[in-house]
This record gives sequence, structure tokens and C-alpha cells, in this order.
Amino acid sequence: MTRQRIFIIFYALLWATTAICQPTRVSFVNFYPGPDIYELEGHSVLRVQGPDGDLAISYGTFDFNAPNFVYRYVKGETDYWVTAAPWYYFEQAYTQQGRRIVEHEIDMDSAQLVRLNQVLAENFLPQNRVYRYNYVKDNCSLRPLRALQQAMGDSIMLPHPAGKVGAAKTFRQVMRYYHRNYPWYQFGIDLALGSGIDYPIDDWERAFAPVVLDIQLDSATCEGKKLTRGTRIINEGHDATLGPTPWFLTPMAVALLVLALGIVFTLRDMHRRRVTRWFDAVLFGIFGLAGCLLTFLIFVSTHEATSPNWLFLWLNPLCLIVPIFIWLKNCKIVVFSYQIANFTMIIALAIAWPWTGQSANAAFVPLILCDALRAANYIYVYKTNK
Repeated sequence: MTRQRIFIIFYALLWATTAICQPTRVSFVNFYPGPDIYELEGHSVLRVQGPDGDLAISYGTFDFNAPNFVYRYVKGETDYWVTAAPWYYFEQAYTQQGRRIVEHEIDMDSAQLVRLNQVLAENFLPQNRVYRYNYVKDNCSLRPLRALQQAMGDSIMLPHPAGKVGAAKTFRQVMRYYHRNYPWYQFGIDLALGSGIDYPIDDWERAFAPVVLDIQLDSATCEGKKLTRGTRIINEGHDATLGPTPWFLTPMAVALLVLALGIVFTLRDMHRRRVTRWFDAVLFGIFGLAGCLLTFLIFVSTHEATSPNWLFLWLNPLCLIVPIFIWLKNCKIVVFSYQIANFTMIIALAIAWPWTGQSANAAFVPLILCDALRAANYIYVYKTNK
């Protein structure tokens, strides 16, 4: 166990067992994005100050080194902790990263401060300290916001954010705005998550992104008056995210290259009336492995946004029929039958897509076209040589 984890757990237990910090001042602090993919929407903590201490209450602590972390995360068993640590620990760590830090002091009376302390103490009880994290509905910004809501009577109103992020109408569109320099990460999200993140969201749901919530807090209200007493920039910081990905390394560039190769090999195959088996084996092998992942996410994972995912009509384990059977002369009919079904499903997906409610990554289009092209090519070559 690292020194950092010991340190955080110690203060979490200290809060839970002694209620050390009866607050006299509470702030909502937002840290702007960092370079890692789990930091692209920022992070939020409650800063709780009192005669006994100055603590940061974070609902975003996880242990990446825990056994089977990646498997459990993909499966939906995303267990995060609520932790407490000295405020200077958080401030120093994020300042050293060059992250922008904005503090909003919450306007709370003495009764609300007492209730907040009770809410936080309850959150730190052993049975409540670990919670099932949800990326868009129960995360590091929404949990502390709900704690304030409980303490202040369920009356917090968040305004509609201005600018480009305000024009984003769905969870996926908000993600795309903040992931614009990380196209492969967004490609993976668009592949793994289905239509469950594509419905119109309200201003409270937009607060799943701490950087959006930071914009909203300046004009937020509670029972008709401003929620905050004032805003202070603790660290001006800079854009700590990575720069734009070169165009030739983006998913779209790779997808167009795959389509171009598909066109070249298809023209060659039609001329010589023979299929380029190695190309189809590699292409459909990759599609099949992606289909196995989608199968797991749709039918095994408990992530609510992974199903329904209409891409399953295109990417599914049946794609593995091609790399397995294309090498066997006696199994040409198997591949032929699959490609007829595959081509039919692609056409059906293209026709039905506008009614699915799901938003697709633009890089999927060249890949789907290449899939359809190679399916049609196999059907043509098979029928011609029959």
C-alpha cells in the first residue's frame, strides 16, 4: 500500500470516527482538466474549514492497482471511495500539475452547516464509504453537489452554461467537447457506449463534468438567492491537457486508410476473381474481437449506458467466422452465407440508424463501408466462380 493511500485512508477513518471538523466555512472547489483520460472533465471536492481543521472531501478516489481493477471497471463494478485529506495536500498536488483551481464559497447558515456535517459523517460510515461510481450520473462532482442539496433543502438551481458546452445537448456531446484532443479515447467511448448517453440532458445532468459545474456555480441559486458568496481563483494554471492529435494519427485517418486498402484489394479481387484472404482475415478478425468486447459490455457489464448498442449489428462475434473459415476450401459456403447475412445487417443498420437515437463516431463510416465492400466482394467472387 502506497504512502498516499495510507494517508488518505487515515484521514477518512479519522473523520468517520470523530467528526473532527464541524464546518464554519464550506467551499466547492473545481480542478480543471489534466492530461490523463480520467481527468479530462476535471475534478471536484468540498473544502470544509472549521476550528479543528481544513479538509478536502473527495468522492473521486480509486485504486488503479487493486486486483482485477480493469476487468471490474469494464464489468461495471466501479467502486470509488469518499476520502478526506488536509486541504493543502490537494492544493499542492494540483498546483504542481499546473491545473487551474477555482473555489466557490457556499452561502450556508449555521443550521445548514450542521446538517452538512451530519451528511458527510454519514457518507464516511463504513457501509457508505465505498460507492458504485457512475461516470455521468453519480461521480466526483454530483456526489458533493447532492451532499449540499441534502443540507440545503433540495433547492439548488443550476443555470444553463453559456458557450459551446451549453450547446451540447447530450452526455456524449459534452464528452466530445472535452475529449476533442483525445480522439482515440472518444472513439472507444463511441464504440462501447450505446444510445443511453444520447438523450437530451438538463442543466443538472450537465454538472457531471466538473468544468461545466464550475461555470454554473457562479450563477447558481438556492431558495431564490445566490448559492455562492464569492469565487476565488486559487491557481490560474494553464491548459494541462495534451495538444491536438496529428490528423494522420486520428481514428478517421486510420479508417480512411483501411477503406482505401479495401477498395484497392476489392478491385484487384474482382479482376482476378479471387479473394485476398489475408486482408479479410485481419479485417474481420479485428471486427470480431471488437464484437466480443461489445458482447461483454451489452450482456455482462452492469454499465447502464452500454445497452442498447446498435453497433452490435455491425460488430459481433460472428465476424470471427471469416478469419477462421476463410482458409478452409470446404467451408466457402459458410463464409458466403455469413457475408450475405453481414451485408444485409449493414444495410439494415444504415436504414434504421436515424431512428436508433444513437450517435456514431465519424470514423465508423469508412470502416462500415469497407466491411460492406468486402462482404459484397466475397459474394461476387463466390458466385462468379461457382
